[in-house]
Amino acid sequence: MGDKVNRSIATTKVKGKLGRAPATGRSRLKAAQGRAGAAPGAADRAHATAEDNISHKTSSSAPQSPQALEARVRDAFDYAAIGMALIAPDGRWLKLNQALCGIVGYSEQEMLRLTYRDITHPDDLAMISARVAELLAGEIGTYEAEKRYVHKWGHNVPVFLSISLVRDTNGAPLYFICQVQDISARRSAEEALFAEQERARVTLNSIGDAVLTTDMAGNVTYLNAVAETMTGWSREEATGRPLAEVFHILDGLTQQPAQNPAEMALKENKTVGMAAGVVLVRRDGSEAGIEDSAAPIHDRDGKVSGAVLVFHDVTRSRELAEKMAHLAHHDALTDLPNRVLVNERLTQAIALARRHGRKAAVLFLDVDRFKHVNDSLGHAMGDKLLLSIAGRLLACVRITETVSRLGGDEFLVLLPDIERSQDAARFATKILTMLALPHDIDGQELHVTISIGIGLYPEDGQDVGAVIRSADTAMYHAKENGRNNYQFFAQDMNTRVVERLATEGSLRGALERGEFSLHYQPKINLESGALIGTEALIRWLHPVRGTILPEQFISIAEDCGLITPIGNWVLREACRQAKAWVDAGLEAMPVAVNISAVQFRHKDFLEDLRGILAETGLEPRSLELELTESVLMQDAESTGRTLRALKAMGVQLAVDDFGTGYSSLSYLTQFPIDTLKIDQSFVHKMLLNTNDASIISAVISMGENLNQRVIAEGVETKQQLRFLQARRCNEGQGYYFSHPLNAEDFAKFVRTRAPPATHGDRRIAFATG
Repeated sequence: MGDKVNRSIATTKVKGKLGRAPATGRSRLKAAQGRAGAAPGAADRAHATAEDNISHKTSSSAPQSPQALEARVRDAFDYAAIGMALIAPDGRWLKLNQALCGIVGYSEQEMLRLTYRDITHPDDLAMISARVAELLAGEIGTYEAEKRYVHKWGHNVPVFLSISLVRDTNGAPLYFICQVQDISARRSAEEALFAEQERARVTLNSIGDAVLTTDMAGNVTYLNAVAETMTGWSREEATGRPLAEVFHILDGLTQQPAQNPAEMALKENKTVGMAAGVVLVRRDGSEAGIEDSAAPIHDRDGKVSGAVLVFHDVTRSRELAEKMAHLAHHDALTDLPNRVLVNERLTQAIALARRHGRKAAVLFLDVDRFKHVNDSLGHAMGDKLLLSIAGRLLACVRITETVSRLGGDEFLVLLPDIERSQDAARFATKILTMLALPHDIDGQELHVTISIGIGLYPEDGQDVGAVIRSADTAMYHAKENGRNNYQFFAQDMNTRVVERLATEGSLRGALERGEFSLHYQPKINLESGALIGTEALIRWLHPVRGTILPEQFISIAEDCGLITPIGNWVLREACRQAKAWVDAGLEAMPVAVNISAVQFRHKDFLEDLRGILAETGLEPRSLELELTESVLMQDAESTGRTLRALKAMGVQLAVDDFGTGYSSLSYLTQFPIDTLKIDQSFVHKMLLNTNDASIISAVISMGENLNQRVIAEGVETKQQLRFLQARRCNEGQGYYFSHPLNAEDFAKFVRTRAPPATHGDRRIAFATG
């Protein structure tokens, strides 16, 4: 059989065709490769080499015998560099060379006992069988394909296969001529290249930066996924386009075209960075801030072959940086300049004022009793009030002036260029007037005042710190002068500020050291002269300064947050002493205690009061709580609930300093008030001022109509007593009857006090003590 096959091979090679056998020359093979669309070329080269060898040997010698020619053809078959085989139409191996045996690992004898199906990978068998059927049917003359053989040792061997069918003179299939090229090395290289490319692709698409490459002409050759997103161009659309079209950048400030770093990298053959503030104009016209760098790409010979751009979106980071810079210089609540920014502006203002011989002014503002708002209405309401105040301050200033919030309830206004100190005074008056109007916060009217201190450059300081300290000191002086006013700094104010700070420091430990005591001032029935009650008044027994009256430290206690614990102590001590007097045999009488706004608004006020009454054993009807009009007018709904709860407990209620606040008289009918206390400022002037006298008469009449007792504070003379008696005022309190007394002296006052004397139809109390 082998000889017959060899002779057939020789005949086919020499004649070029045998009957209907198709040509196996390069033209047929090449045509088949064109149809297949994928030919490695090695099979063609090996086939051509075999033919060329035969042709060369034939042409370079005398005509040879068929036997010699057959031997040469057999040698070309057996020693070809690629695998070659003849396969029967049923798939049996008829003849194969050593190259093919080496590819599959079987010997020639082993292969002759097998078919091509036996060593074909199962997944490729259907494809190969279909092509063989097409060859046998004459539908194709040659086919080429990549397939896998299963090596004798079990591993797969990728090969490139080229098969042609040889037929006899009658067209019957004789055998297939098969050329096999081992493409393991190529496949490994391709897989390695693919893996490398895939790693590069995944890496480039996974990083947060955009990557874009160009050729030497500046045309785009590649974009990763991030670059596609940022530019708005897909890789397919961008490839081949000029870089300036895909990567359009502008100077962020001038909006003029910016120099492209890729062009600089190509020109200078080095890595270059992009100028700061550059923006990328996307395909849709939107802009994004970017930062990037560009570097040249080199080929194997080290020559520049293109450039790579690496860039990322910094829009958010720039916005964040701007926001952080803004937050670093502005107040988080009001968005006003903070201490840092106003110090910078004041530094500039002082420099300009020094250069031009002008003045600069600093107004230090503090909201009076703002802590009461936070403690009674909550911090949310306090924040809204601060926003309202900030808005009004901004409405007062010009564009060249600065309103700053220093923190808490402190504001600062900078007037950078004034001619006279009166300019600052006029501005302060404008602020006081503007802030005197009620603030509508969530449907509730809040009344607040401001204390203002004014510091001037160059009079009150030569630098920022000195001027601000002077204004701060003047502000404290404004508070000491009744609040709701402005004060210019004066040198002697420093002494008073030091004294205030010392008082605050001592006050913080006074309660623990037991330095407080209570004095009691009698209340007298003006018709009968009878003793009907007393008011508890706090005194501070300072170890160095002696007795300190409440007007000297209560406001400080309010400002530094000590008023609630001090107020609770006063309430407990007054109840304890009142019960002790009763236990000692004195007639029971109501004791009045002043309640601060902070204490009244405290969430535990009612519970604390119940505990104190239970602890001391005092009957609730023997306790009277005095509240100012300003306390009652804050959050009327909440105030009403608390007052009704107090009345339900049996406690008596009085409005202290009536006539000095902003109350609406309609509240007197809504709140369960027992007593109205006329402020002593009206009593002191009622004999000299008809308006004050009219106010007192009106209050007495109103109290009578509302069935509320009226007591006049600050009665110091017999003339004042007669005036009040003539207008049927119920009760009086003041030095005319008695100074405030300590507990022991008050008990003596009660025991030794002479009975009331009569005067006509009226009884008049004698002044004692």
